Amino acid sequence: MPLALPMTRRPPGIELSTHPAESLARWCTVGRSGHLRPAERGFSIWFQLRGRTRLTAREGAFDLGPGEWLALERDSAPDLQAGAHGATLGLVLTGDAASRSRPDLLPGHGRMTSRDLRIALRLWRNGQRLATLAGRDPLQAQRALQSLLVHLATQQRGMETAIARCPGRSVRRKRQVFGRMQRARLFLEGNRHRVVRLTELAELTSFSSWYLSKTFHAIYDESPQAASVRLRLERACELLAQSDCAIGEVGAACGFDNSCSFARAFRARFRITASAYRESVRAERHARG
Repeated sequence: MPLALPMTRRPPGIELSTHPAESLARWCTVGRSGHLRPAERGFSIWFQLRGRTRLTAREGAFDLGPGEWLALERDSAPDLQAGAHGATLGLVLTGDAASRSRPDLLPGHGRMTSRDLRIALRLWRNGQRLATLAGRDPLQAQRALQSLLVHLATQQRGMETAIARCPGRSVRRKRQVFGRMQRARLFLEGNRHRVVRLTELAELTSFSSWYLSKTFHAIYDESPQAASVRLRLERACELLAQSDCAIGEVGAACGFDNSCSFARAFRARFRITASAYRESVRAERHARG
């Protein structure tokens, strides 16, 4: 059963919020080919209800599908363009809310179960409703916001093992390092169409190239360069399955210099040629009818 957006008569893409002086967060929604660029800076969390939405930020471009969530740092400057059937809800933390939630929420990208998505929708609707009445009962509005943040934090529980691998004497320091590494990982995900230089990641995270490379490998069991190649080849698989582009065009769209380098990298990773992979995907679709 498709999830319904909160009832509102505002046009698609408009930002829902109370006055900044009265609110702890901006409650945002965008859908039906709408466009949204939040005016205020703040740590933001976005989750997709249905359809697809294109989100571009400092970390790159992301095509959010149903159930996906994306958490971004305060200087990420997200810009959302919903598809014809897209529906995205978001929360931009401002002021004290951003600092209080920081120990719990980190940059990242993942997918919710259907059950968790329904809970997130219910909590978002309740929180947005109470935010408009924050002047009457600010404590209740704060509690509603906290309930949503706690639920969203549960989506990041799987990060604890990786956080433990981070250098640092305290948990707080480990989480700070991990948050920066997550930004680097998001940057690789958001730039799957090209080769990412290590210096770009170092600049984004404010770490030296040597420290970033060493720490990234310790956390994710692969180097930033290897992660970039893997993500670009995964994108190539998507293009091979979803488009009729020539093999060379797919390779170019994933940042490979020429068809030969793309063919070698694809075969080395998947033990199959790009052409054979496309044929197998089409055969499987045909078998399913």
